[in-house]
Amino acid sequence: MAMREQLSKRWRKGRPGELRRPDDGADLSLLDSALQDLPRNEMSVIPALQRAQEVYGYLPESVLAQIADELRVPWARVYGVVTFYAQFRVAPPGRHLIRVCQGTACHVGGGARIREYLRAYLGIKEGQTTPDSEFTLDTVRCVGGCAVGPCMVVDGNTYGRLTEFRVAAILERYRGACSHPTRDTEANHDAHDPQR
Repeated sequence: MAMREQLSKRWRKGRPGELRRPDDGADLSLLDSALQDLPRNEMSVIPALQRAQEVYGYLPESVLAQIADELRVPWARVYGVVTFYAQFRVAPPGRHLIRVCQGTACHVGGGARIREYLRAYLGIKEGQTTPDSEFTLDTVRCVGGCAVGPCMVVDGNTYGRLTEFRVAAILERYRGACSHPTRDTEANHDAHDPQR
């Protein structure tokens, strides 16, 4: 379901001219310190949303309403910013965030093939999270690994010279892992890659 539909279905009118605030269980007290030094105006919407997403990992609906109240801007403005910019998410991300590069060098090196493989392997599209909440898939324009493209970043770790075999091996190490896989194990998987 599109983000706009998810949000609009939950914000129903109460009394005439009034919106009921959603109760999604978010601890709004965590937002206080994130917003304390921001000016209370429309110019602070994006920084407030970025800070809130750092705190919660995503933007619960009650947090959006609180930001609108705190900054003294219409809720529609906050809602419009969240639905316009791809950096914001309204659903909790998976345990592991995958960012597959679609920059020019990676694209020429097979980045589209890697993106399609990730979609099929995980069974999700960009911006979605797997049903087991293990992985969230995003695309980015560049991760700065142009010399080793195609590449992807998983939880801040960059992996280059990707093939379908390497992608599967890398993700299997993350699946259910309590900590991040090490580079030592990546070298072991390369030895078995028929395309290496």
